[in-house]
Amino acid sequence: MTLRTLSFSLLLMAAAFPALAHPGHLDAGFLHPLTGLDHLLAMVGVGLWAALLASRKPSVIFLLPVAFVVMMSFGAAAGFAGMKLPIAEAGILASVFLLGGLVLVAVRVAAPTAMGVVAMFAFFHGYVHALEAPTADTGEYMLGFLAATALLLGIGAGLGWVVRRLVGDLGLRALGGLILAGGAYILVTQ
Repeated sequence: MTLRTLSFSLLLMAAAFPALAHPGHLDAGFLHPLTGLDHLLAMVGVGLWAALLASRKPSVIFLLPVAFVVMMSFGAAAGFAGMKLPIAEAGILASVFLLGGLVLVAVRVAAPTAMGVVAMFAFFHGYVHALEAPTADTGEYMLGFLAATALLLGIGAGLGWVVRRLVGDLGLRALGGLILAGGAYILVTQ
């Protein structure tokens, strides 16, 4: 399991490096998830939950991030197409609270159910990323934010995996509490 997790993390980091190679919209797309606390917390939260669920089904540590990135791209396509989704910002904030709570109370569900939960929230995140895109070259922008998202998901999964190995589920649950506290901070400061 250690080698597989390390390989997955390195793959995600390698996928993110091209986004840093060219200035412009790719950079803006890559930085977008990293500069929004709500996006950052939700994506790390998905990785943490994947690490928690992987204790029973190891493939979940890969399945949840993949489901998130795929559905995020569909959400972005909807945003770029001009679809109206008035609850998107609320969906993003809800994702932070729910993901933090799921990790905090160590909710374990079947992989398809977990994938459905993260996919729903990923759609909102992708949609909002698209709305905040610069008008030129949306493809580069989208590639940038998808790469950053993959990196954050990998960081969350890797951090969760390491914490579970060193401290156990209690340490992982504490990280879920921090995600939840971050959501409260966002709610109070908005």
